[in-house]
Amino acid sequence: MNEAVLAAAITAAAGIICQLIISRRSGSEMDAKLDKQQAVTNTKLDELTREVRRHNEFAERIPKLEERLDGALRRIAELERREAL
Repeated sequence: MNEAVLAAAITAAAGIICQLIISRRSGSEMDAKLDKQQAVTNTKLDELTREVRRHNEFAERIPKLEERLDGALRRIAELERREAL
């Protein structure tokens, strides 16, 4: 009976050790995958930030262009009115 208990204890210990090794390896692989995904996410976020800044600059210029266009249209209208006289 003691031999059966000893054999069961050794088998259990070996199983636990194997599970610990597998778990550690799996954890390392998962960390590598997460690091890679984080790098991709950071790259995409940087690109998105660049695009948003570019859009915001464009949105800031539109009102200035509209003001210049309004001024030019008024000058054209004034010139056309003078021509008509």
